[in-house]
Amino acid sequence: MAMDKSPALRVMSDIELEEMLARQKLQRGMFWRLLPLLRPVRHFVIGAIVAEIVLVALIFLRPYLIEQVIDHGMVRSLEGLYHLNTHIMLWALVGMIVSWAGRFGLAGLSQFLSGSAAIRVLNGLRVSVFNHVQHLSVGYFDRTKSGRIVSRIDRDVDSLEPLMIQGPPELLSALLRSVVAGILLWLTSPVLFLSLASVIPLLLAATWLFKHLAQSNYARVAENRARFTAHLVETVAGVRLIKQAVQEASNRQRYRLLIEDFINALIRNTLMAGWFSHFTGILTTLGMMLLIVFGGREVALGHISFGQMAASMFYVFMFLGPLQELGDLFERYINGVASAQRIFLLLDTQPEIRDASSPASLSNVGGNVEFRDVVFSYHPHGENPVIRHLNLKVEAGEVLAIVGPTGHGKSTLVQLLTRFYEVQGGAVLVDGKDVRTLAQHELRRHVGVVLQDNVLFSGSILDNLRLARPKASETELVAAAGALGVHEIISRLPHGYHTEVGALGSHLSHGQRQLVCLVRAYLADPAILILDEATSAVDIQTERKIQHALRQLCEGRTAIIIAHRLATIRDADRIAVIRDGQVVEQGMHTDLMQQGGHYAALYRAYEAGQEF
Repeated sequence: MAMDKSPALRVMSDIELEEMLARQKLQRGMFWRLLPLLRPVRHFVIGAIVAEIVLVALIFLRPYLIEQVIDHGMVRSLEGLYHLNTHIMLWALVGMIVSWAGRFGLAGLSQFLSGSAAIRVLNGLRVSVFNHVQHLSVGYFDRTKSGRIVSRIDRDVDSLEPLMIQGPPELLSALLRSVVAGILLWLTSPVLFLSLASVIPLLLAATWLFKHLAQSNYARVAENRARFTAHLVETVAGVRLIKQAVQEASNRQRYRLLIEDFINALIRNTLMAGWFSHFTGILTTLGMMLLIVFGGREVALGHISFGQMAASMFYVFMFLGPLQELGDLFERYINGVASAQRIFLLLDTQPEIRDASSPASLSNVGGNVEFRDVVFSYHPHGENPVIRHLNLKVEAGEVLAIVGPTGHGKSTLVQLLTRFYEVQGGAVLVDGKDVRTLAQHELRRHVGVVLQDNVLFSGSILDNLRLARPKASETELVAAAGALGVHEIISRLPHGYHTEVGALGSHLSHGQRQLVCLVRAYLADPAILILDEATSAVDIQTERKIQHALRQLCEGRTAIIIAHRLATIRDADRIAVIRDGQVVEQGMHTDLMQQGGHYAALYRAYEAGQEF
């Protein structure tokens, strides 16, 4: 397939290309888009929040008990001697045990609830993204690296867990501890509270600066991660070509450079963000210094007791301690938002090919196909058309062969007939109905396609055959292979029809894969069959088997055969020659040879073993 791409598309970065396909820029505000994802698991999230609230209450029980022990745990007798208040000491001990036990128990419960919510949210999001990807048009996959799509569904979704599930309860806990500690500190001594409040402006300024510096850099980190993931996926898919071309070293160097870009971005992010936790540590130390100075003065003046002073030291840690957690929370937030932006950019990308609101019905398909004044270009603005005002009719039950030089639009006709792409001018009709008025799934049920490099999925041969007819029994599937004359070949495989085909059919030869695909097309029983280079790159013996299967497969249905091996289409009812996106000749083999035109030249080049 010849696919024209303008220089503008070639110089675009990957994220710019994704923005173009989504027809919008990367969004910065993600809160209102992320919030609905929590709705299905709101009970888990609420449970985790309640657990954090109770946990915070238990945490504040400890300084209160310490205050009571210091101020009331020792009782002065009339003789001036001090005695332990066993009642206070006993209840303080019980309270501390309950506090610590409750802390561990509730922390485990909170983790369980958060984890349960995470599994449901992230799996649901993965399914939503996967479902959305399946509905995107073929043009999106032609322009987007498969590794980037994998990165969206895998890494980017994983990056949302700390933001959406662990983040809210931990943020709530941090805020509650700071607020409650501040209130208790105010109730104990307004002077102590006001002395600590002086560090808040510094914290707010540091938080704003941290968010400003880190947000753009986290986006760069996520982008660089997506790039090396995309390269990894492409390497795995094309490992045979890389080995055949002896390009392991250069490919390894390319991957190393991508990893280095990622590491450099990560280091820059660490340098920018690493100061925040140290700065909050300084604020905590400053807060303790202020407490000692002003707290000692308040004790000396008799405004607070020693027990209140000790409790206030805990309040200071609980007031300023969460500040040190904000660095980690902000890091999760910014990292998660950077991933969410890319996920929603993918979810906002709409299919280029859409069904009409009320699609026309396509029942009892006869098989008439017509390309009427078709104009098409792979470029979105219609520049450099591959098909130029092409007119071609195929009668129901006719076998039409299409030939022509490589890159002149033969395979593009397949893309247009199946609505993988839409025409920019003219129309493609099936039984007189414009395919743009038909539902895509209904159209494709009646149009079967067998390509040169058909795809088999991991599983057995039977599993792959059932893709065409899921409810068929094994007997019916074997009978279909027998009808096409390929049962013997499949039976000779190590496990017959139960042989595992491997990833993309790698355990089978090219010819064996083609035969399985032909049986699959036979089971689908389409009214219109398209064979695009179905007999290329196979040996002569396998080609004969394929030719026999093709004759059986074409019987009783409209067939369009696109082939480079011209000897395979000599018996077609009609041959159409495509050149520069137009039909330049039509007729039977003998007639076209007598005319001595384009077809005769192609056939002579084929017999001479030349490329055309």
